[in-house]
Amino acid sequence: MAAGIERVGLYLQDKHPIREGMEYVRYAEQRGFESVWQAESRLVRDAIVPMAAFAAVTDRIRVGSGVINTWTRNAAVTAATFSTLDDLAPGRIICGFGAWWEPLASKVGVDRRKPLKAMREVVEVVRRLLAMETVTFEGEFVHLHDVEIDIVHGHRGPKDVPIYIGATGDQMLELGGEIADGVLMNYLVSAQYNERAVAHIEAGARKAGRSLDEVDRPQLVVVSMDHDRARALDNARELVTQYLGQQPHIMKASGVSEDLLNEINQVLTWPATEEQIRAAMKLVPDDVVQMITAAGTPDEVRAKVQEYVDTGATCPVLYPLGDDVKAMIDVFARA
Repeated sequence: MAAGIERVGLYLQDKHPIREGMEYVRYAEQRGFESVWQAESRLVRDAIVPMAAFAAVTDRIRVGSGVINTWTRNAAVTAATFSTLDDLAPGRIICGFGAWWEPLASKVGVDRRKPLKAMREVVEVVRRLLAMETVTFEGEFVHLHDVEIDIVHGHRGPKDVPIYIGATGDQMLELGGEIADGVLMNYLVSAQYNERAVAHIEAGARKAGRSLDEVDRPQLVVVSMDHDRARALDNARELVTQYLGQQPHIMKASGVSEDLLNEINQVLTWPATEEQIRAAMKLVPDDVVQMITAAGTPDEVRAKVQEYVDTGATCPVLYPLGDDVKAMIDVFARA
């Protein structure tokens, strides 16, 4: 691995065809990456299908959902899904949950009220079901009566599927530290944001009588790498611009100015058109791009990822924006 970075993962969204993603995951495994995480943030690609594909063509790498939401899948069905994935790749599956985001949730009829309580209920029930308990649970969001993962054929023992919470806000970070096996920290945040985030994770861990070291803290990191520095920055700027308009809560967490967010929102609608994105990109300065992404030459990218590790991430999970994904993998696999 790159010096100072002992663990590293790969993050895939929907840029590449699934079969191409399978090739990248195989290559990442060969080069010593420990995990791959599949996104499910937009209505583009379901996480479960590519997770199964990645698990089927690898032997060692861990495969996680990064992340699925707690609202649109019944908790019992979610447990059965991850039990099935564990059958395919025993001990290698990670269940990552998130609270979803607006305006997508309301557009599909989901009322994201009390997301912390909903997350707590879903995590508890899914964990108990994966432990092969028969569960009766009467919560505000989850309702089960004498439910179990009804395995008739095959091994009925507890499933080794850790549960992670994807979090950005202070309260969700703290909840993750309290109840989850790990917290998947978000991307497009500054390294300085990590210091506050880790403090909240630690506060949650203390509530459960745990230390911070008992809570894994992988972190998504946008990587735009090119020997042409200007091209690397522009590749990252496009994604940054979309998030400035679509998920301002993430941007605010990193200290992006309210004035810039307002200016972007005057240009972008949701979903944004290509013309709107191009127009809004002109408003985003280089220093904002570099503050919240690892963008630039290979040396600059390595140094920026190291910053996230130095401020509390236990495993950078790299989201490649450039066309040469294998080259990025090589940079972080090289001794």
